[in-house]
Amino acid sequence: MSDHSIPATLSDEDLETWASLATVLEWLPAALDGQLLRDSEVTHFEYGILFALANAPDFTLRMSVLAGYSNSSLSRLSRAATRLQTRGWMRRAPDPANGRYTLAILTEQGREKFDQATPGHVHTVNRLVLEPLTSSQTRQLREISRRILRAIRDEEGWQPPSRPDLPERPEHPG
Repeated sequence: MSDHSIPATLSDEDLETWASLATVLEWLPAALDGQLLRDSEVTHFEYGILFALANAPDFTLRMSVLAGYSNSSLSRLSRAATRLQTRGWMRRAPDPANGRYTLAILTEQGREKFDQATPGHVHTVNRLVLEPLTSSQTRQLREISRRILRAIRDEEGWQPPSRPDLPERPEHPG
């Protein structure tokens, strides 16, 4: 059932806003994948798995938790995990606390791959997303993104681990 009070077309300003966001949604993943594949032979999705495991207690998460973090089906995650496992970067094992679950465990080689891939990825995220914005615009982007996420789903999206040791990003002209 549709709400007939909402116009069937977008205003010029709304269309420009949507076109800009839709283009970012198309171009940014390809740019992130391109850099990571070129420099580290991992996709952005695979890097996300390595990131989550590298920041997890004992470098270990249940596959179901990892699927939630990555907004992924278990089958997509399983295919990526197989690729990472084949390279020796992670392994899977039954959860000793509940054998119905499978654990994803980052290996030493996986930690090394994550450490090797991170500087280039951070540089790319800074160059493409953060550096073009002022600190105020970065805060606005964060809030806008959170509002869009809440409109899509009631549940919370992935939250990065707390990092009190990092300084705030300095203000720069935008």
